[in-house]
Amino acid sequence: MRTALWPHGRTPSHRKRQIMDLRYDTLYIGGTWATPSTDRTIVPVNASTEEPLGHVPEGAEADIDAAVAAARHAFDEPGGWASWEPARRAEVMERLAHAMEQRADGFVERVSSQNGMPVVVSRQLEADFPAAILRYYAQLARGLETSETRTALLGGSVEVRKNPIGVVAAIAPWNFPQTLSMLKIAPAMATGCTLVLKPSPETVLDAFLLAEAAEEAGVPAGVLNIVPAGREVGAYLVAHPGVDKVAFTGSTAAGRAIAETCGRLLRPVSLELGGKSAAIVLDDADLDLAKIGQDLFSATLLNNGQTCFLGTRVLAPHSRYSEVVDTFTALVESLTIGDALSEATRIGPMATALHRDRVESYIAKGQAEGGRVTTGGGRPADRDKGWFVQPTVFADVDNNATIAREEIFGPVLSVIAYDDVDHAVSIANDSDYGLGGTVWTSDPERGAAVARRVHTGTIGVNHYLPDPAGPFGGIKASGMGREFGPEGLAGYLQLQTVYL
Repeated sequence: MRTALWPHGRTPSHRKRQIMDLRYDTLYIGGTWATPSTDRTIVPVNASTEEPLGHVPEGAEADIDAAVAAARHAFDEPGGWASWEPARRAEVMERLAHAMEQRADGFVERVSSQNGMPVVVSRQLEADFPAAILRYYAQLARGLETSETRTALLGGSVEVRKNPIGVVAAIAPWNFPQTLSMLKIAPAMATGCTLVLKPSPETVLDAFLLAEAAEEAGVPAGVLNIVPAGREVGAYLVAHPGVDKVAFTGSTAAGRAIAETCGRLLRPVSLELGGKSAAIVLDDADLDLAKIGQDLFSATLLNNGQTCFLGTRVLAPHSRYSEVVDTFTALVESLTIGDALSEATRIGPMATALHRDRVESYIAKGQAEGGRVTTGGGRPADRDKGWFVQPTVFADVDNNATIAREEIFGPVLSVIAYDDVDHAVSIANDSDYGLGGTVWTSDPERGAAVARRVHTGTIGVNHYLPDPAGPFGGIKASGMGREFGPEGLAGYLQLQTVYL
């Protein structure tokens, strides 16, 4: 799926901002709105204005217990969700997709207000795309073969069954909260699993809108339970004895801790973690921004740089190094920085003040280690509110520099020189991560040949955006397991062999 994230002459919105004040006092557990076990609350904040947006209950261990019990009952009860025909489950999923589409404007405003995602991005990737994922997996559910009979080598026959794995703890991050939640919810529902979703504290308001859609769509009680909470309660969910599988998207550090817990428990886990992908610019690449600007932007700076798969290490041939630096500098300088709810904005704020501090600390490290800032490097002068950082391009960066090794998760690009294609591939592979990447060239066949040599879970030629048809995930420190594609169902199924 390709998206149109580049300006197309659309008139910016000048509507007067309405102050959002959304207040929820109950949690969505067991198909009803349940009173939380404590009076603790989460107060989400507008990343563009630093204004509070309302409040929601903060889940505690007792709420996780209730949610897991509801999911357990929905899975285990005779005639329950796990025993439904896949086509019947697909009907529920399609109703949920429709209910989400009816709330598209609400998802856009809530997500962009909370995490700073420009509305031109959230409209497609946080409103339209999650519903499309649901419909995709509903279609796969209709064709799901849950049993296969084989001729046994020793006589008789063997039945191989694909059974739903059980109760899933789904933990989603704040950067693409609805899409990344749906990458867990949709395949889990399709296979007959039930879920407890723990949204990030930074993006909770959209999760409650999802709960409202689930209620309207008639999702059976306990199939989807939503408990927003912090890291400690998330750890409690991961280790809960009623959970059969964990599906996590987030930082590599958090993923390692979750993997350790699941390893001790021998509990299946899928991890979609960080990245430090390479964008390899070959010597024959067409660098005309009028032609490739949209795709270049999406592959390197999407969602204010707060995207795990972005090609933030730009590899440029010595023969065209200055031209590549100038191209990315011009790209960045063409981007409008502003309020996430403005149609004109291409770069919004960081999701939190703490995260802005983190990004700025990496910019300071890059300068201290000899990197040359060609544009950006500070805060926008015209923004006295909001957690804004100017998109920044570093030239003269070595692949051993801190900003080339560690995931910054912000709008910071490092341009690294290479000698020849073999050297470029070597630099691309010299990373602890392996999630995304791109190759830019006028010869797509040459680009594909280079792409196949890069050690990464996914890579694009002259563009990059994950597509539901192909499995998405990383290698090395970027995680384990795959989402998207028919392969995304595998993590929610367990095999049983019956000797007949």
